[in-house]
Amino acid sequence: MMGKIPPVPGAERTAGPAVTGAGAGPARRVTPVALAITLTTALALFLRLWQLTKHGYLLGPTEYDDGVYFGSALRLIHGAVPYKDFVTVQPPGVMLLMTPAALFAGPLGTAKALFIGRVLTACAGAAGVTLTGLLIRHRGALAVAVAGGFLAVYPDGVYAAHTVLIEPWLVLFCLAGALAVLDGDHLASSGRRLAAGGVAFGFAGVCKAWAIFPVIVLLILLVLPGPGGLGRSLRRAAIFLSGIVAGFALPVLPFAILAPRAFYNSVIVAQWARTDDIRIPTSFRVASMLGLSHGPNLPHLLLAAIAAAIAALAAGCSLLATVISRRWPPPLEIFVMATAALIVVAFVWPPDYYYHYAGFLGPFLALAVVLPVARLAGLARPPRPALSTARETASRPAPRAAYRLGLAATAVIVLVLAVLQGRTAPDPQLHGIADAVIADEKVFPPGSCVLADSVSYTIAADRFFSTVPGCPIMVDAIGTDYALSRGKNALNGAGNVPAVQRIWLSALSRAQYVWLSGLWERRMPWTPPIESYFTAHFRLVRADASGRVYQRGGQSDGKP
Repeated sequence: MMGKIPPVPGAERTAGPAVTGAGAGPARRVTPVALAITLTTALALFLRLWQLTKHGYLLGPTEYDDGVYFGSALRLIHGAVPYKDFVTVQPPGVMLLMTPAALFAGPLGTAKALFIGRVLTACAGAAGVTLTGLLIRHRGALAVAVAGGFLAVYPDGVYAAHTVLIEPWLVLFCLAGALAVLDGDHLASSGRRLAAGGVAFGFAGVCKAWAIFPVIVLLILLVLPGPGGLGRSLRRAAIFLSGIVAGFALPVLPFAILAPRAFYNSVIVAQWARTDDIRIPTSFRVASMLGLSHGPNLPHLLLAAIAAAIAALAAGCSLLATVISRRWPPPLEIFVMATAALIVVAFVWPPDYYYHYAGFLGPFLALAVVLPVARLAGLARPPRPALSTARETASRPAPRAAYRLGLAATAVIVLVLAVLQGRTAPDPQLHGIADAVIADEKVFPPGSCVLADSVSYTIAADRFFSTVPGCPIMVDAIGTDYALSRGKNALNGAGNVPAVQRIWLSALSRAQYVWLSGLWERRMPWTPPIESYFTAHFRLVRADASGRVYQRGGQSDGKP
């Protein structure tokens, strides 16, 4: 019979502090990983809130889209049904998320309520950094610091969180779903986690259809035969898929049932069939995705070389680590690399592209590079001691000196980029627009009926709601054109569609004021009947940086 194993000399001195009272445990120490997650999240939140302090970003109109999303929430809380009573071409996810902030419009006004929505979106953007760190925390503090630091200062990720845009919320729910479905490097075995992850991805799809990219990759990974055979893999995939259906269907079905045809034409037909006037240059897209679009213009060949080098680094490290270890990349690594590749293709293929799109790519791009490099670096560690387990070897940090040097270099680089990001000058045009909107607010009596091609203006001026019976409640001007004309805008023929012409004539006939921005021609069709009605019934009363304001009565001098 074996005797007791003797205690390791000094174990009593390293096991932790002595118990000082009943029920007391060892003192908790902040781990390097937790510290890296905390610091990168704090930096991300600071940069996203800091940009709101710049003139014009706090209460002024900075986008077209935020007016649509927040305006839809404002209409919803006042009893109007999206898709049935007014047109919006996005699924209802962000509208539902903004409903709590929209409730403050009553006591505070629509401009301050929108500010609350902007703060919530900034917090969602910072939370994405937290979830990224949690997703790869098993890879150590250096990997967390590099990925989290990159996301904290990623330019278009920061800019996408400056107001109510979809990308920060889409990233938040996609990463929450990934954190549930993936357990470290591998797929979770718990049915509850798979179902919860599916629900998160389902609601991400309610925010934007791009959630389909990570979902496709995860479904493929889940159905691949593993321990337990194909039957177990199919069951896990079915659980995940059922969560997706629940997370998507429960928020969407009420609106789809109330207006099935309008919902289909707005969310599906208009989005897939829409055409734009010009194709955004590929060089701008690449620069945006690399985080280089807000600095000096780089030659196209240099941008292509940088993109190729990053792709080669990620793919090369993954391939080399696979050859050395003689093991396939773990599911987490396959997931982020395949998802990043799908997103890049989706961003390069269609004619349209906007800067905030890159906010969705950011986390997957960072992890697609960090994870293969971290895996290859782990294989280069010194041989494990004879008694070490495989788990201990996988979790053992790199040699201490190199590890500390890597952390220090990461901190310096991230801080330098953060300073550059914080000092980025705001768009000077927004200064004039914000000041003009404040001045224009006095033109409209409270409760007047204002028709605007961009409701961001009426929200910022607290003139979104009207007490005039029958005032049009159009929220998305260009989306209305898309939905009623199968994807056309005012510049490429939407006005030739009778339904588009009718809705604009109806809106004009009930409006007291018309507020047109500098981009009105892309949103408002200018057909002969519309032009004739407008010139006969509206006169110019103010022109400034925000655009032109017309009032009913008198005769206009022609095209705005």
